[in-house]
Amino acid sequence: MGKVVLVTGVARQLGGRLVRRIQREPDVDRVIAVDALPPEHHLGGAEFVRADIRRPTIGKVLAEHQVDTVIHMDVTGTPLGKRGSRASVKETNVIGTMQLLGACQKAPAVKRLVVKSSTSVYGSAPRDPALFTETTPPKSLPSGGFAKDAVEVEGYVRGFARRRPDVAVCVLRFANILGPCADSPLAEYFSLPVLPTVLGYDPRLQFVHEDDVIDVLLIAAAEPRRGTLNSGTFNIAGDGVLLLSQTARRLGRPTVPVLLPAVTWVGSALRATGITDFSPEQIRLLTHGRVVRTTQMRETLGFHPKYTTAQTFEDFARSRGPGLLPPDVLARTVDRLAALLPVAARESEERQPHGRRQGHSVR
Repeated sequence: MGKVVLVTGVARQLGGRLVRRIQREPDVDRVIAVDALPPEHHLGGAEFVRADIRRPTIGKVLAEHQVDTVIHMDVTGTPLGKRGSRASVKETNVIGTMQLLGACQKAPAVKRLVVKSSTSVYGSAPRDPALFTETTPPKSLPSGGFAKDAVEVEGYVRGFARRRPDVAVCVLRFANILGPCADSPLAEYFSLPVLPTVLGYDPRLQFVHEDDVIDVLLIAAAEPRRGTLNSGTFNIAGDGVLLLSQTARRLGRPTVPVLLPAVTWVGSALRATGITDFSPEQIRLLTHGRVVRTTQMRETLGFHPKYTTAQTFEDFARSRGPGLLPPDVLARTVDRLAALLPVAARESEERQPHGRRQGHSVR
């Protein structure tokens, strides 16, 4: 008998892809796909069970099918298909995880748990370190939104691991997931015709390709290979970083710098019109950025992403089509403006009276 794998959050594209892919693993016998809503995509030969993980019925599903491996994908920052609300998403993230872990604790057959988390647990603050490791405490804990959900979820997972030390628990903290099928607030932001940015800031960003997300989830759910260990907490991201200004150039989309105090108002306006969920946590990310170290991902988990951060973004950009301006034209324009600014500043200074240029008032 092979493994019986239960996957939550299968109504979303990423969960559906994982279900279809994991069925091809030679050591997997059955896949139980769970979600509160029926998926619009096919799930291959998996058995779909319509169940809300916020309800105790999830325990019956685990017991009935003798599940030994659980992959918890239903931790997300956006409602499915624009339906629902922030409150319902938080309930699924937090209450749903509590119910699922409670059911796993009572299910003796469960031997492996994989949880999809996020690097947003580190927050984004002006005094952040250049690189976050898995053990780096955040300078400022997330105060709301999906980032706070992820922090709470991980807290419950740590409690479960203490109560069931016989279960191999793997938490994967993903950087911003992008790709042709990406469905996230950041993907919506990059799809805007003009990108609002915070004046005076050009944050460093990391991305992970959705194909690599599937591959690392398979590794985490499988028996560890020799010399690797797939239990613990791991940062997952593609090599390298991109500045926000570089992403705008590659998209061919102009930016509109906004003073930091006004960014919150812009975000509220975008949310009110339903264009994108420009949340406070996303504003902080687009102000201060976030970069994580992935040494443990490579050396301990044994995973090497196929896509770098730049390649991930290029694939995403191709799927979104051309922007308002050709990327090469936009890049040349930005470079010319950047070159002109020091010249304009120097000419302005030379036109001032000598005393004012030296910082003294002219009487």
